[in-house]
Amino acid sequence: MAVGNTANAQSDTQWTKDGYHYYDLKNGNIMIDDARDDAKATVLLSRSKLALKNNDTLKIRRFEVSADGKKILINNNTKKVWRRDTRGDYWLYDLTTNKLKQIGAARPVSSLMFAKISPDGNKVAYVSEHNLFVEDIATGATKQLTTDGTTRLINGTFDWAYEEELDCRDGFRWSPDSRSVAYWQIDARKIRNYLMLNTTDSVYSHVVPVEYPVSGTDPSACKVGVVNIATGKTNWMKVPGDAIQHYIPRMEWAGNSNELILQQLSRPQNESKIFICNVSNGIARLISTDKDKAWVEVKEEPIGWDWVNNYKSFIWASEKDGWKHLYKIDRDGQEKLLTKGDYDAISVSLIDEANGFIYFIASPENPMQRYLYRVKLDGSSTVPDRITPVDQPGTHGYEMSPNGKLALHNFSNIYTRPVSEVINIPQHQHISGSLIKVDPAAAKNKAEFFRVKTVDGIDIDGWMVKPTNFDPEKKYPVVFMVYGEPASQTVTDRFGASRNGLYKGSMADDGYIYISVDNRGAPAPRGREWRRSIYKNIGTLNIRDQAMAAKEILKWKYVDSSRIAVWGWSGGGSSTLNLMFQYPEIYKTGIAIAAVGNQLTYDNIYQERYMGVPTDADGRAPFVKGSPITYAKNLRGNLLYIHGTGDDNVHYDNAEQLINQLVKYNKQFQLMSYPNRTHAISEGEGTTEHLRTLFTQYLKEHCPPGGR
Repeated sequence: MAVGNTANAQSDTQWTKDGYHYYDLKNGNIMIDDARDDAKATVLLSRSKLALKNNDTLKIRRFEVSADGKKILINNNTKKVWRRDTRGDYWLYDLTTNKLKQIGAARPVSSLMFAKISPDGNKVAYVSEHNLFVEDIATGATKQLTTDGTTRLINGTFDWAYEEELDCRDGFRWSPDSRSVAYWQIDARKIRNYLMLNTTDSVYSHVVPVEYPVSGTDPSACKVGVVNIATGKTNWMKVPGDAIQHYIPRMEWAGNSNELILQQLSRPQNESKIFICNVSNGIARLISTDKDKAWVEVKEEPIGWDWVNNYKSFIWASEKDGWKHLYKIDRDGQEKLLTKGDYDAISVSLIDEANGFIYFIASPENPMQRYLYRVKLDGSSTVPDRITPVDQPGTHGYEMSPNGKLALHNFSNIYTRPVSEVINIPQHQHISGSLIKVDPAAAKNKAEFFRVKTVDGIDIDGWMVKPTNFDPEKKYPVVFMVYGEPASQTVTDRFGASRNGLYKGSMADDGYIYISVDNRGAPAPRGREWRRSIYKNIGTLNIRDQAMAAKEILKWKYVDSSRIAVWGWSGGGSSTLNLMFQYPEIYKTGIAIAAVGNQLTYDNIYQERYMGVPTDADGRAPFVKGSPITYAKNLRGNLLYIHGTGDDNVHYDNAEQLINQLVKYNKQFQLMSYPNRTHAISEGEGTTEHLRTLFTQYLKEHCPPGGR
């Protein structure tokens, strides 16, 4: 959540203006917690005041307190829109009059999205059925600001691909003067439907269409407009470049009510431009450009812009010098490097402009860990100051108060359960909550970290959980957990990272060695070259890194090379298939879940970012080379393939294309299709238990546990 112009980029906590208190939901009551003293929590709104006419009590899913602290906007009765429950009902409670009223009461049930109180506290704007509305709080008068919204012409929110791959959901912003609203319009009318088939909810099957732009097809057109509340007229921003061949993933007001600032990405996502747009005439002025031979990352936070110096400059991340560094950029595009050195600034935690510092997460020495650092905002720091104590190795997170004096600090490592406390900044002294105690002795029989060097000279990090009562003179089976793509890092020093939630029982007690390694391309803080080397190489370079690391591990005397298994989900399912097919001499058993079998079936924003735009045979070649179906004929081991037929993310046609190839070459395997289940395969009574049982039994049957 952004807090003023000193944005806390990682915080979901709604702090009060003084920076010492925050709002919280406990037992249906909205509380004001004192971060310095747990005992000083007070009730802001009691659930007893949320009685409805039907004698029910309003159940709060989420809430927002107005800037003046006098009104509370409550979201409830929510429904999922793809991954998250961003559609629902909204209610406004006035703390001055003690009255509760529904916002958008005339709209369909559970149809409101992203309702927000205006900065002056007098209105609420929201999206319903892809149109923007504004409601006067005092009179209840409602005005429809857009009228052209349809299922495919989307105002104020986004289509499937923007949401999934650019983290775009909330698609409108109040102007600081409360007189207008800036919003995105997504035109998905030319996007073809992927047709899922629902065969279980009625006697006759029915089609479930999902607008889904696969790799090589054009994205939705995108533009940004500003609608005047009084006139209802929209003025569109004249952003250079084709509206279809560019993305606009980020947009905010630029510190006043006549300018917007936005990020534009080229279709291949290898060029990022920042524009400031004049709302009056729509003219967009280019102030900064960033290019990369592979891809440029989108601005990390989807909401908020990190302004400093009274909106004259802002903080921006770039990997142009080989590391992810923070820069200060002014409105004329002049840049100043803030984080100097051979390390990655992973994310911004707080801009403490009053004291002249920017706090950020980094881990210069160990890519598996996360710590808090700071540098001076004027760029004079030559090395960053570490704030996190050195005697707390592991993964740290901070939700910092807007005054820069307190932080909600959470910590865990591979052997320490998550613990939270309140600390002061920058001293990092404990104020309240659980006192953090790190006991290295607790690491016994837990995961341990290692690094192997492959035949290609690549240092690969990994973790390993050895069997309980491990005997180094015996040989044990190894189960690899893999992801392998740029969206996730599996080897992290945090509690639970080495847990397999699909396994019923204890893998360690049953006698498995459980391992995960991170290949090149994983989003670890090891520099740009590490991360970008996977460009146009998903399905090849990452697979080789995984296999070559496995070959080094197979040299360990206690590893049984005849019992080697691998499993993964989504991108990890794809990696599992490629490992089984490309290196059948290593991996004897595989369990692949919801895998992309053919990269040309996956959405354009994700796949084109990492593999290029496949508009011709040359462009398609890396997609084909990296797809598991290309190598299915090489299967020799035991394969269990699992997929939900209602997966709107990785479509079920991936399963059927893979099946066709395996059938073609008479490759025997086991298939489990979960009817109407999504990518999570969690819907439906008994589903999770069935999946866990299937996973465990198959692994035990084909890769028997225990030392020999």
